[in-house]
Amino acid sequence: MNRPTVLLGMSGGVDSSVAAALLVRQGYEVHGITLQVWEHEDEAVSPSKKWQERGCCKVGIAKHVARLLSISHEVIDARDIFRTGVIDDFLHGYTTGTTPNPCVRCNERVKIRGLIDVATSRGFSYVATGHYARLQNDRRSPVLARATDDRKDQTYFLYRLNPSWLSRLLFPLGNLVKSDVWREAEALGLPADELKESQEICFVTQGDYRTFIEKEVPEARKPGLFIDKTGQPLGQHEGIAFYTPGQRRGLGIATGQRLYVQQVRPATNTVMLGPEESLRRQECTVSDLNIFASDLLASPTEVLVKIRYATPPTPAIVSPLTLSSLRVQFQEPQRALSPGQSAVFYDGNHVLGGGIIQPF
Repeated sequence: MNRPTVLLGMSGGVDSSVAAALLVRQGYEVHGITLQVWEHEDEAVSPSKKWQERGCCKVGIAKHVARLLSISHEVIDARDIFRTGVIDDFLHGYTTGTTPNPCVRCNERVKIRGLIDVATSRGFSYVATGHYARLQNDRRSPVLARATDDRKDQTYFLYRLNPSWLSRLLFPLGNLVKSDVWREAEALGLPADELKESQEICFVTQGDYRTFIEKEVPEARKPGLFIDKTGQPLGQHEGIAFYTPGQRRGLGIATGQRLYVQQVRPATNTVMLGPEESLRRQECTVSDLNIFASDLLASPTEVLVKIRYATPPTPAIVSPLTLSSLRVQFQEPQRALSPGQSAVFYDGNHVLGGGIIQPF
């Protein structure tokens, strides 16, 4: 009997490595693919940095795990599409006054899209990744759902997946907690110190994101005015690309109270500052939608909303404005809503869809 075939995205991290082991154990015929999205690793040269400092694709470890499990593995160069779909989007967002999320765009435009395209062209039955998410079946179609390990759930980064992909996806870690995954990694003999999880943007390998922006887009350093809510000048900023709502540090402003970035205004090259209590907003508009539940576009709906990955879902009412935009009215005002970030909607554990928060 032929085993079901699965194309597995292998970054070389602990999660995709353990996903590979689980799929083999479950009887799948697994083929690993590493999408090379950033630094090229030259095996002939001694590495100057540890694996965990090299971004999100540790090709050497992925190859090692494939050999351990006796599965095939290959590397596909995806740097061009990553540059246009993720990095250019990231730079455009910051330089036009928004706060983009590159991990969301990467899954949508590069990683999972790339795996689906390869699987389709080669006839693989399924695509799998090491994301912490689940797929649950209702009577009509698969539903993207939060992972069992609430602290590791990654559905916030996956809400832009094409609904037609869901029936072909596998998330082997969806029902596990992180401690289980580490035990599986230890059983494989994987080097724990080389599998540390990066909490940073994978292509920002030196300094912070501001350093990266200045290197890639030198003209982003365009000084302008800090202003208060009445428009009165408070000092000079270094360029709108270097500020995001809620930011307090690095402003270089001395006043009698703590000031925070309230809004970034590209049209006037100004950054509005104000006290912390002014950061809270009761509503926002969301567009550039990806919706799994079409009911959201029909009538006001009570949902839970995540406005950033690290914050818990909060109750809100989502109402259609147009066929491509929604109004989100929060039960409690939310701090530092950031245009360019994603708002993701949930019904319990089920992902209903989401979109991009628009400028105010």
